[in-house]
Amino acid sequence: MTTINICKDFSNEPGGRYKKHGAGSGEAFFDTLVQAFATGEDVVIELDGVRGYGASFLEESFGGIVRKGIVSIGDVKKRLKLVTAKKYLEEEIWTYIDEGHQIFQNENNN
Repeated sequence: MTTINICKDFSNEPGGRYKKHGAGSGEAFFDTLVQAFATGEDVVIELDGVRGYGASFLEESFGGIVRKGIVSIGDVKKRLKLVTAKKYLEEEIWTYIDEGHQIFQNENNN
């Protein structure tokens, strides 16, 4: 199992979509997720402890792994575990993952 505590292992102020927006961007965390999934192990993301999350960060990182076809939706649903006291945050992330899958499907079925 690969565990990433965003606050301790990545940034206590994650934000922005692209790397040009800073080291704590969604694009930078996307790279971290890709490496974690490449291990073949379950991926546990501990979300609590940060100052907050912007939609652009969450969509680019979590939605991006399926939107860009890096990891299949089935693999993400099987291997990704989100740990947070904030149920709404977990639901928001899964929404971005599902939306990313829809975008991937639409782009690859036309």
